[in-house]
Amino acid sequence: MRLARDISPAIEEALPKRGPGLLGALRFHDFRLLWMGLLVSNLGTWMQFTAIGYFVVKLSPTPQLGSLYLGILGVARAIPVLLASPVAGVVADRLPRRRVLFVTNSTISLLALLLAVLTSLHAINIWGLIALSMFNAAAQSFDVPARQSWVPLLVDREYVGNAIGLNSIAFNAPAVIGPAIAGFLIAYVGVAGSFYINAGATLAVVAALLFMQSPPPSSTTQEPLLVSIRTGIAFLLSHRILRYVIIFFMVSALMVRPYSLMLPAYALNYLHADAKGLGWAIAATGLGGFGGALVTALFGSRERRGTLWLISAGTMGISVFALGLVRTLWLSIPVLILIGLATLAFMGMSNILIQTLSPDAVRGRAVSVYSMVALGFVPAGAFVIGGLGSLIGLGHSFVVAGIVTAVFVVWLMLRRPIIRTV
Repeated sequence: MRLARDISPAIEEALPKRGPGLLGALRFHDFRLLWMGLLVSNLGTWMQFTAIGYFVVKLSPTPQLGSLYLGILGVARAIPVLLASPVAGVVADRLPRRRVLFVTNSTISLLALLLAVLTSLHAINIWGLIALSMFNAAAQSFDVPARQSWVPLLVDREYVGNAIGLNSIAFNAPAVIGPAIAGFLIAYVGVAGSFYINAGATLAVVAALLFMQSPPPSSTTQEPLLVSIRTGIAFLLSHRILRYVIIFFMVSALMVRPYSLMLPAYALNYLHADAKGLGWAIAATGLGGFGGALVTALFGSRERRGTLWLISAGTMGISVFALGLVRTLWLSIPVLILIGLATLAFMGMSNILIQTLSPDAVRGRAVSVYSMVALGFVPAGAFVIGGLGSLIGLGHSFVVAGIVTAVFVVWLMLRRPIIRTV
């Protein structure tokens, strides 16, 4: 508790008043290397994301089971994330982050290769896919806090918000073309081709790490593991702003952000799209996400980020509500672009608020909570939305989720005005 009272006010006062421009953080050598590696790696990630969603829905005997299977896959990915993320935050603070990232990205690449080989041999079913997804999620749960908490150490302080935004661009720029490429590959050479490309693309981060320097760990404390985890969580919950950021981040993860995991079922069963259509639908969210990442990069180092956080959250809820009413592919495209823009601006601003308002000594643990929610709660939310969709229809599930989210945003705006001041 004392950590939040003593350190976070100084952090808030030190926030920069003016932004460094769109590409300012790329002037730093190690950040530039990491960013370029992520750009290549994420192209394969988006292709695999599209291919897995298509694969699961096609393995399902009915549309209702397609939504349910996607939800089960989401829960399976959530379990290792929820279990490992608290430990991953401590690892990010105590161990050299370069070493952690080398292990996690090598593991992710090997898992992608195994998935590709098994698919080529027709030796995998829904349960094997779930098992591999669980191992991948476990690796990701250690990768995200180490990578994201490393960013503030790779650039000067006034570039932190810009660097986080550029990281979002590295994730979402490939989302514009990756799903479309995957759609064509699925149609002409099958899903295994996307898996093979992802296995090779992931090695780009490993290659970048070989040329980067490894800074010392942020924390030299030798306190017990459970005490260290509790310190990080206590910091977030006692902070006058971050506690609401985390709470609403959880709400959005359970309500509206699972739309991305349910999109294959929605596109194939409700919008009557084929593999190429699914690729275009996911690419639309990627295009919007790219716009949201640009917003984060441009405004992440300026004042009133809390206001932008609230606006993007409200837009996210309203646009998911609108998606639930759409029944044609091409009408869904502009809605999906808006959802992608709002979602990535919201996530980017959440990340920036957590990182800039957290001191170095607990930043890895703070980011691990962020990644635990982002990687663990969203798949769990997919199970909730998918299960509800099997009862009332996936479109109606989106409508309900959008309404709940919008109401929560209005409550935050009216009852917690302090958020608008950061």
